[in-house]
Amino acid sequence: MALLRPHLHRFLSNTLRHSAYPSADSGGGLVVYPTYGHHRCSAIAIDAPSSLTGVTPIRWGYTSVQGFRDEMEDDIVIRSDALDSFSYAAVFDGHAGSSSVKFLRDELYKECIGALQAGSLLNGGDFTAIKEALIKAFESVDRNLLKWLEANGEEEDESGSTATVMFIRNDVSFIAHIGDSCAVLSRSGQIEELTDSHRPYGSSKAAIQEVKRIKEAGGWIVNGRICGDIAVSRAFGDIRFKTKKDEMLKKGVDEGRWTEKFVSRIEFKGDMVVATPDIFQVPLTSDVEFIILASDGLWDYMKSSDVVSYVRDQLRKHGNVQLACESLAQVALDRRSQDNISIIIADLGRTEWKNLPAQRQNVVVELVQAAATIGLVTVGIWMSSHLS
Repeated sequence: MALLRPHLHRFLSNTLRHSAYPSADSGGGLVVYPTYGHHRCSAIAIDAPSSLTGVTPIRWGYTSVQGFRDEMEDDIVIRSDALDSFSYAAVFDGHAGSSSVKFLRDELYKECIGALQAGSLLNGGDFTAIKEALIKAFESVDRNLLKWLEANGEEEDESGSTATVMFIRNDVSFIAHIGDSCAVLSRSGQIEELTDSHRPYGSSKAAIQEVKRIKEAGGWIVNGRICGDIAVSRAFGDIRFKTKKDEMLKKGVDEGRWTEKFVSRIEFKGDMVVATPDIFQVPLTSDVEFIILASDGLWDYMKSSDVVSYVRDQLRKHGNVQLACESLAQVALDRRSQDNISIIIADLGRTEWKNLPAQRQNVVVELVQAAATIGLVTVGIWMSSHLS
């Protein structure tokens, strides 16, 4: 049963190049993909009627921006078909090429559909069963991707991709995540980070666990990168850290990155990069306003609290989730994001945005900022008077 109906609202902007297109699949559901553009591509906002009687429908906005990169390696997918009462949303962030991303945009969805029994597991609410199914789906797709790369004569293709995937109904969401994109939630304006970045550096619990796993697999970390190469520790593809590890070592010797003696001491006991996802169940209580999925081209340049505050303020001004999404991407560009930027916003439709009071900073913060400003001005006047 399709969740999304074809009453779509396009929100065009003179400053954006739109290259998204919707299509219907054989199951009657709506499928929306952005296409690759030289500078940026942006999509349509979608009303997603809820299957729950009397519940306001979810509204979607999403944008994918090439930014200052020479190649567009991100991708976004939103689908409604074959998932019963749930919608599917995914952000893919590719690296070293776009081959892996292009494979994943269809194959991951299809594998998840099979593992989740066309949505019946999601509706059953057995989190253990859902978690096992999604882990199985992700790992199976990764094996198929590696085989596909080799079968198509692309064994030298070193591409890979992170993935942050959400299955959402108005009252609950399940998130499957690998890599360094991020999902955050706004609960009455309060930020909740739903995912941890899989990066082999830093002092967070997730980073420490990733470093430990990589070293146990026989790998090593140089300047926050696995074998001095890749800065993300969970991803699809990246064949050189999985089925081509020995070839990777030999290539490193040939290129002078390490010595034969160093390589002779390496003993791999597992894959350094894995596609095993973290799985989260997120109850969507009445105070949840919206969820944001985005690639690190956004999060590396904006704090998650600032992102939520900005989106909330945009929605308060005009209530248009698509315009809010596009404006957020522009802010990241203005902050000189050097990466592709892909964003999905799911507005649960519960908030009367135009009736929401304007956001106010904490009074203590305002007083501190005011005092600091007065202090700077006073120092400036004093210095001017003594130097003149």
